[in-house]
Amino acid sequence: MSDLNLQPNIPGADDFYAGLLAAHDGLSKEDSDALNARLLLVLANHIGDRAVLDNAIAVAKATA
Repeated sequence: MSDLNLQPNIPGADDFYAGLLAAHDGLSKEDSDALNARLLLVLANHIGDRAVLDNAIAVAKATA
């Protein structure tokens, strides 16, 4: 498996989180879920490394 950084790694993490929450303001549950799905696909495409993405899926599934 490819290395996956699980340590805090986002400069201004609180501001990023606030922006993420703001993006969901006023959305229905369905629209919020759709936004999350689109965001995930945009970021997955940006990463582009299938091994990293598969590892991320496994980590997320194991911590669910």
